[in-house]
Amino acid sequence: MSMTIDRIGSPEPIQPGKRPGQNSRVRETEKSDSISLSSEAIEKAELYRAIELISAAPDIREDRIAELKQKINDPSYLNEQIINATADKIMDVFGF
Repeated sequence: MSMTIDRIGSPEPIQPGKRPGQNSRVRETEKSDSISLSSEAIEKAELYRAIELISAAPDIREDRIAELKQKINDPSYLNEQIINATADKIMDVFGF
């Protein structure tokens, strides 16, 4: 007694990374990445930026400090114009 098996269809070759019988259609899903920062992270970033700005500032010049101390101690030096100009420069440094 002999049994004959007829071929139903051609076998699908096995491809790397694919299991036999797995659906060959790939479903595409739409994904998007997003980042959100905590308020603590934002504060630390601002602090880091301030430290970087301070670090980038020029070194202290002792001769210039002595000159300014002498000018400040002179009563005729401090007037409305000097005070306003100094305030404007301070505001410019801090970006106001």
